[in-house]
This record gives sequence, structure tokens and C-alpha cells, in this order.
Amino acid sequence: MPQFAYEARDARGASTTGTIEASDQRSALNSLVSRGLMVIALRAESVKVKTTVSKSGRVKSDDLVMFTRQLATMVDAGLPLVQALSSLEEQASNKVFKVIIRDIRERVEGGSSFSEALSKHPRVFNRLFVSMVQAGEIGGLLAEILDRIASYLESTHRLRKKVISSMTYPAAVSVIAFVIVAFLMFFIVPKFGEIYDDLGSDLPTPTKILVGISNAVVNNALWVVVGFIAAIIGFIYWKKSSPGALMWDKLKLKFPIFGPLLHKVSLSRFCRTFASLIRSGVPILDALQIVAASSGNRVVEKYTVESGVGVEKGENLSLALSRYEVFPPMMLRMIAAGEQTGNVDLMLEKLADFYDTEVDATLQSLTSLIEPLLIVFLGVVVGGIVICMFLPIFGLSQAVAK
Repeated sequence: MPQFAYEARDARGASTTGTIEASDQRSALNSLVSRGLMVIALRAESVKVKTTVSKSGRVKSDDLVMFTRQLATMVDAGLPLVQALSSLEEQASNKVFKVIIRDIRERVEGGSSFSEALSKHPRVFNRLFVSMVQAGEIGGLLAEILDRIASYLESTHRLRKKVISSMTYPAAVSVIAFVIVAFLMFFIVPKFGEIYDDLGSDLPTPTKILVGISNAVVNNALWVVVGFIAAIIGFIYWKKSSPGALMWDKLKLKFPIFGPLLHKVSLSRFCRTFASLIRSGVPILDALQIVAASSGNRVVEKYTVESGVGVEKGENLSLALSRYEVFPPMMLRMIAAGEQTGNVDLMLEKLADFYDTEVDATLQSLTSLIEPLLIVFLGVVVGGIVICMFLPIFGLSQAVAK
């Protein structure tokens, strides 16, 4: 559709410029006048709106939360959407996000709805974001919906940061332990092995095993490194495949310590996302599809999609979810109570708050538990290697006497 560049003044006399899509110049003029603008100049343009700007970089979640919160405030204050987007474009510090906001503003000026403009940038505005905005546009509650989206993004971002921060310490210690063990096996153990060979003493069995492993690793260092890299690459490709991703997410939920934590995180995301969508007026079947895609776990995603089939046939949501063990009984009972009272969104919101509290408690207990576990781990692995290497020293006097 042709584009027209215009210069106009609004009801307050402030000048504004932009582009608009229309079938002809008369239609463009009528569209601008219907917005309450007094057109000063209008000319045909051949500018094409970019559709791949979101692929040129990334937008941080903090920037997205701030954008949504500020846009909600501006729209609620009565500022026209185009002007609000122009203001946010000017103050955006992220160059990639600035280009994206400009593209959205130009599309809205061209006659596209806000949700349609957002949908052109799926790497920044996911399906959940777009669907909630679309529901807000239909219901005339855009400011309220944007505020809900901002609150949702803040909650999920805060939860993600808590989980990541709790995982940083054990991950760092594990990497350090791996480096120490590799250093001992490649450089220290072979030196001790040479010393013991020169002495000609009979080594204890643990020391023999350790030296044998070290020699095998050193003599086949290239193959060990290649095999290690190949295993990592193979694991990544396997995890990216649909069967591999599903199996990996099933295994994650069964991990001894972290499994329950990841399960609660997925349930919290499920409940909060579902509550936000229902409260925003998104149809339940569409909401189930969006919740499934944003759950963060393939097991929850698979069972959510399957439960949607039952809901489509007329079943209650609680009954459809009850077929799958991944959804706990307490969650099912609260959803059933919400269905009876017509407050499913409220029940889901309470469930999300409950699971967030559970995640916080689990993270706190995990933090206090993981330190002694890591100390024991380092003591067993590194200490075991050191003990094995020094066992022959207890009989060193006999070896020297020979």
C-alpha cells in the first residue's frame, strides 16, 4: 500500500510529522483529519518500513519493562499513542530498541494497530505480549493491560534473576573444581608417577589406578579433548531436537535438589501468565497455547497443549489438567474452586504468588545447603586425588632402604 509523508498540527497547535499508509492521497487526508489533525502538507513517499530491525541485536528485559511501564503511564495520562512512542523513541538508550520503537511508531502512523506493529518484532515482543495488547485494544483498556504486562514482566524478571544468582555460586565452584582436577591429572600426578617409578616401589592399588588414569589421559590428550568437545556439541544438538528437549526437561524435573525448584518455577510462570491472559480478556484456548509456549519447560508445554484439546471439547480446565502428574493436586483444587466461583484468574494469581514464595524459600534453603555440599564434593574429589598420591610416602623409608 502506498505511503504518504505528512506535516500537520494537533488540537493544541503542536506540529507533528510522520508517514501514513493509504490507498490514495484522499484516503490518507481523511484518515489524518479523523484523528483530529490539521494537515499542512501531504506527499507520496516510497519509503518501505523495515521488518528485520529486531534481528540486528538484542533488547534487555530491563529496557522492555521500562518501555512498557512508561508507555502505560503515558497512555493512561491521555497522551496519544504515537506521541508516547515518539517520546520513548527519543529517550531510548539502546540503539537497537530505538530503531524498533521507531518502526512501531511508523507502522501505527501508517494505520496499523499497535498489536500488529508489535507482532513484526517477535524477538522482542513475544506472543504473550502481543495477545494481551490486542485484547486491550479490543476492550479499550490498553493502559491497564500495559500496566499488567509491565507487572508480569517485572515478576518474571525478578524470579529469573533469583534463580540465576543462586546457580552462579555452584556453577563457579564446579568449574574451579574441574580446572583443579584437570591440572592435577595432567601435571602433578604424572610427576609423582615418575618419582615412584624411579624408586621401584610397589604402589598401593588406589595410587596405581590414579596414575593409570592420569597416564591414559595424558597419552591421549588430543582424543580426550576432541571427545569432550564432541560430547558437548552432541549434547547441545540432542537438547535442541524435539525428543531430546522433551527428555531433558523431564530429567531436569527429577534432579535431586534442583528438580523441585525448576518445577515450582515452571508452575509459577504457568499460573502468572495464565492469570494475566484471562484477566486481559484473551480466550482460554488461545491463552493455553500462549501459556504452553512461555512455560519454559517442554513437559509442561506438552501437557498444557494436550489439556487444551480437552477444554475445546467442553471439559473444565481443572479436569483437563488433572490427567497429568506435572500439575499438583493443590493447584487443581484451587483452579476448580475458581471455576465454580468465576474467579479463575484470581486463583491463578494466588497460586503464582504461592509458588514464588516457595521458590524463595527453596532458594534460601538451597543456598545454606549447597555450601557444605560443595565443600564435601571438593574434599572427596581433590582430597581423594591428593591422598592417593601421598599413600606411597608412608612406605617411602622402606623403598629407599631397598
